[in-house]
Amino acid sequence: MKEYSDSVSNRALQHHCIPDGTQVDESKPLQLTAGNLSMIYENGAVRYIKAGVNELIRMIYQAVRDKEWLTINPVKSEEVINVFPDSFIIKYKSLYKSGESELISKTVIIGNPDSSVVFSFEGEALTPFEKNRAGICVLHPVEGYSGQACEITRPDGQKEYAEFPVNIAPFQPFTDIKSMKCCTGGFDYTLNFEGDIFETEDQRNWTDASYKTYSTPLRLPFPVTLEIGKKINQKVEFRLTGRPVSFRKIKRTETLTLFRNCKISLPKIGICRSSRPQPLTETEIQILSKLGFDHYRIDLHLFDISWIDTAERAVAEAKRLGYKTEFALFFDDQASKEAIAFIEWLKNKDLSPAVILLLHKSESTTPDCVADSLAIRLKNAFPDVKIATGTNANFAQLNRYRPASKLNDLICYSIHPQEHASDLRTLAENTTAQKDTVMSAKTFSSGKGIWVSPINIQRRFNANTEYYEKPYTGSGVPPQIDPRLMSLFGAAWTIGSLKYLTESEPAGVSYFET
Repeated sequence: MKEYSDSVSNRALQHHCIPDGTQVDESKPLQLTAGNLSMIYENGAVRYIKAGVNELIRMIYQAVRDKEWLTINPVKSEEVINVFPDSFIIKYKSLYKSGESELISKTVIIGNPDSSVVFSFEGEALTPFEKNRAGICVLHPVEGYSGQACEITRPDGQKEYAEFPVNIAPFQPFTDIKSMKCCTGGFDYTLNFEGDIFETEDQRNWTDASYKTYSTPLRLPFPVTLEIGKKINQKVEFRLTGRPVSFRKIKRTETLTLFRNCKISLPKIGICRSSRPQPLTETEIQILSKLGFDHYRIDLHLFDISWIDTAERAVAEAKRLGYKTEFALFFDDQASKEAIAFIEWLKNKDLSPAVILLLHKSESTTPDCVADSLAIRLKNAFPDVKIATGTNANFAQLNRYRPASKLNDLICYSIHPQEHASDLRTLAENTTAQKDTVMSAKTFSSGKGIWVSPINIQRRFNANTEYYEKPYTGSGVPPQIDPRLMSLFGAAWTIGSLKYLTESEPAGVSYFET
């Protein structure tokens, strides 16, 4: 996110940044045709492969992930684009740098008049290069695929019939893929994969509205070090095999309708306390108090001796704002001792918390034994409080390690849309998946409410390596803040997020930070 945060002042966006919050010029999409297929080319990827108006593939692209699963953004060069009436050829090079390590790749994308698209990737390590993933990925949109059958061919030639999951699959629904035959919108197609063994994951675990087919299988050890000169050669072929139609360009405008002719109750909506160390100013208090939030989320690291200072300032702010409190309590292995200290402190504050989230600093989800032990103490002290357990990380962590506590009232997890990509188009198209996380959580929550907190447009921390946001000790805007939140794009993203979450009827949500 550094390319954005360095370009914005601490007080307001510059005038030319207002539409999307950045000074970054994203390339304009190029319309392409391959026989009876239409698509766009943008930033090295082909997106929205369609037959008529039917979207068959969301995107085919290449990705390199480092040893902590962070996406490495390449420097692209030597791009050559040749476009014809019913075909195209695109070539370019990419340089991936991770610290002092470098990997270079050559990419060729060919669209053919026979309604096929071939995406080839050849990578070579210029230095020893440590990676968790490097190669081609294919995204299948959830809409049109959820619950649909496909035929998987294994590397040994065996075939298996499977279905794209309706509820979010915690682990890979398809593995050991050599080719896939799918049908959506009445169109049949085949995907053939070369150069590695591929598998599919449900990206809604991270609120991406897609299923992703990628390599190398996660059952194999990672990271892997590519020695100097080591090459990666992969190729994916998409081929339309049934019901060809004459291609015609159709311009579509997406319209977002908020609950027309439909009565849906809004969830409890809160705002999170700022991660900056400075307290709210008088002006900020006046503005925020008029917005009518239901609660104020306060993060307290009870394993850190300085938590009381943070808590004193935060509670004072909550009282001045006139908001109820949502405490996100982070424990270490001394959870019982830390909970007692918190209870004794809060009892002297003439404050009854609305919700308390129980979270462990070193565990992806709240250990059930910790949840049960602490819930009893907290409910005895504050009878009206709602206890939430789950994760401070993504829905993926909750989905894979589901709470089994009988003493919690709520299941909690957080949302951010930038686990895999950060471009505006991806962030916009993925808001629909937020609804799916709540609907899937309800299938294993035993009737308990779903509490989504916090919801951010930016990544707060890398949930592949840690489970809470470290305190920020600098001045001004913390570096993880994405200034696009303050733009018109950020406003539209917030509306989309609230729409889809509200439709799934969670008990409460907590957005952004002050």
